[in-house]
Amino acid sequence: MASHRRPKQPSRARVTVLTTAAAAAVAFSAQAANAAPSEKPTKDEVKAKVDKLYEQAEQATEKYNGAKEKQEKLQKEISTIQDNVARGQEELNELRDSIGLAAAAQYRTGTIDSSLQLFLSSNPDDYLDKASTADQLSAQQVEALKKIQEKQRELAQERSEASEKLKDLASTRTELGKKKQEVQAKLAEAQKLLNSLTAAEKAALAAEQERANRSSSSRVDLGDAPAGSSRAMAAFQAAQSKIGSPYVYGASGPSSFDCSGLTSWAYAQAGVSIPRTSQAQANAGTRIYSQSDLRVGDLVLFYGDLHHVGFYAGNGQVLHAPRTGTTVRYESINNMPFQFGVRI
Repeated sequence: MASHRRPKQPSRARVTVLTTAAAAAVAFSAQAANAAPSEKPTKDEVKAKVDKLYEQAEQATEKYNGAKEKQEKLQKEISTIQDNVARGQEELNELRDSIGLAAAAQYRTGTIDSSLQLFLSSNPDDYLDKASTADQLSAQQVEALKKIQEKQRELAQERSEASEKLKDLASTRTELGKKKQEVQAKLAEAQKLLNSLTAAEKAALAAEQERANRSSSSRVDLGDAPAGSSRAMAAFQAAQSKIGSPYVYGASGPSSFDCSGLTSWAYAQAGVSIPRTSQAQANAGTRIYSQSDLRVGDLVLFYGDLHHVGFYAGNGQVLHAPRTGTTVRYESINNMPFQFGVRI
């Protein structure tokens, strides 16, 4: 009689693995079937992304400018301190020489006192602290030693100050390098996006930018806009003379500019020194919060972090260096988020 064996059942673990694998395969197939093919961004989408990257690059540029300005200031301060230390050391040497000559004269006559011997072999601070020896010095010698003490203290303080500033300079240079890399990375990313466009799309974008530069570079009609002070107008006219000059990050003239580079350069031509960065320029004068109260030549600040600045040009226009890929030109004040004006 034939035996009837029940077929061997698969283990529970094997069933679980197979079920999971099958479910995953079904899900993957469904996703593959439903997934839309990746679409290449349009020219306008690329432009929007590029514009955002340029804005971020400008934010980093103003921080770069600030670090660069601080570096230059520290270098000048350190140079001044080092010059003072060198002169102070010469004076100290002369004072010591004068005491040495006095001691030599006393030695030749056999009258050198123990106090001068002490000075010549140890620190003058210890020397003057010895009350018992002070009365052995002439008034002239006491005065000379006091001057030596004071000069030594001055030199020690200046050397300490120079040391601290050198540390600050090193950290500032590090920050400067980081900000430069950040700007370059943003610009490189923007260029990569632009390179993804077809030749026709690139040409269309270039034509748009050229039209914007050309249409915004002609002199605007100031109409009834009130003029600023004589120096503000001189600065504004200096900026007008640079219409068409290219935007270059970190540049402050005379042939290329970033936004705050243009305003600081223009005011310098009018004999007025203002800070280098847009954020510092925001505190360089009286703030004007109403656009209707602006005068030609006032500075105008944009964006919440105040990373962009230009000149008010009248009739709702600003004269500024917009961003990478553009030139110094006029533009509507409403094209950017206006914060306030500054009257220098």
